[in-house]
Amino acid sequence: MKNSGNTFGNVFSVTTFGESHGVALGCIIDGCPAGIEISADLIQKALDRRRPGANGADGKLNAAVTARKEPDTVEILSGIFEGKTTGTPIALEVRNTSQHSTDYGNLAHTFRPGHADYTYDIKYEGCRDYRGGGRSSGRETLARVAAGAVAAAILKEHGIKVTAYTIRAAGISAEKRDLSVIEQNSMRSPDNEAAEKMSAKIEELRKAGESAGGIIECIVDGCPAGLGEPVFDKLDAELAKAMLSIGAVKAFEIGDGFAAADSFGSKNNDAMHCECDSDGKNIPVFDTNHSGGVLGGISNGNQIIFRIAVKPVPSIFQKQKTVEKLPDGTYSDVELEIKGRHDVCLCPRIVPVVEAMTNLVLADMLLRNLRK
Repeated sequence: MKNSGNTFGNVFSVTTFGESHGVALGCIIDGCPAGIEISADLIQKALDRRRPGANGADGKLNAAVTARKEPDTVEILSGIFEGKTTGTPIALEVRNTSQHSTDYGNLAHTFRPGHADYTYDIKYEGCRDYRGGGRSSGRETLARVAAGAVAAAILKEHGIKVTAYTIRAAGISAEKRDLSVIEQNSMRSPDNEAAEKMSAKIEELRKAGESAGGIIECIVDGCPAGLGEPVFDKLDAELAKAMLSIGAVKAFEIGDGFAAADSFGSKNNDAMHCECDSDGKNIPVFDTNHSGGVLGGISNGNQIIFRIAVKPVPSIFQKQKTVEKLPDGTYSDVELEIKGRHDVCLCPRIVPVVEAMTNLVLADMLLRNLRK
């Protein structure tokens, strides 16, 4: 049977559906254990962090994000009864309410630079929803965030916590890692001062019709040793796949990442020693964490830490050279000026998506272990 790539996960699996300007988007979650406490409010809280049209975390108008206003109200269709999961498939749906499809009328046969228009047209033989990018739109990630909220509830019962944040945007880097301030600024950065500089630069870019990229860092606390499969389903490989499945993500590194290429074995290896645990037993402890919490594709009990690179938003308000597809199937050179409402920098809205996808990976790996 052909796998069309709309489902993620093995034991805890999620299938997303819907398009940017369609009637609704949502997901089907299969494999969630019974008895997990889940409410619509819990899922809604996660969606509110990702939704468009929201002000920044500091209450100010966020220059980085699109002006499209969507309530993103979630409806639980199945799988949850009286506040707890039943063990049956969970269906979650969010209706679209603020589509401006006419903004995309000139894109029916014209391919936007940096977008998936051309590749979708080739793969699906001309049958594509060009309104807002259709299935390739970043709006698809709301289904991932909804599912990630369910996965997070599972992880919470095992003491696992996932936190992501912006460490670089528009060429400006965070100098601090104060996790307590992440939700105090519009960029979801652990450095309020750097966030102000990021926002100011992004406002300049917005006025110039430009866009920016950045880097998101993610940490996982409380992950036990032993999660991950040893060969093709390595924990870091699954995390990489999850992150690179997010539309704007172009790179992934874990631990020291690319810096390890310039290191030496004596420095890059994480030395170990024994310490007494609360029961008075000796347990292995790592002196450093160059590996990012994963060895041989399996978690080692250290904090998991990885980073992703987010490309600049391809929808910019400047004339760009591209091609259009003619009725006879041939192509012609054209100039394109994009209309509509678009993000300038995706970092603050991708933060909850990164957390959601990490939750999905860890929940799946945790349930794989529990079933052995």
